[in-house]
Amino acid sequence: MAKLTKTNVFKAYDSKPETPMDKTTRVVRKMVDEDAEKRQAKISRLRNDRLEKEANTPPETKTTVARKTRRS
Repeated sequence: MAKLTKTNVFKAYDSKPETPMDKTTRVVRKMVDEDAEKRQAKISRLRNDRLEKEANTPPETKTTVARKTRRS
């Protein structure tokens, strides 16, 4: 039986060089992810502000408007 060593059991595969399309995809995905994080932070901030404002404001009482009756 052949002697097993690190060099003959696990072959190192060279990765393909990054193509221009791969580079563009990587950069665009990074930009989209950053925008999504900013958007989520803004949504959370606005939601918290709205909930805080609603908690601090007294509830409005509904007023009913007297309806006019129709005369035939």
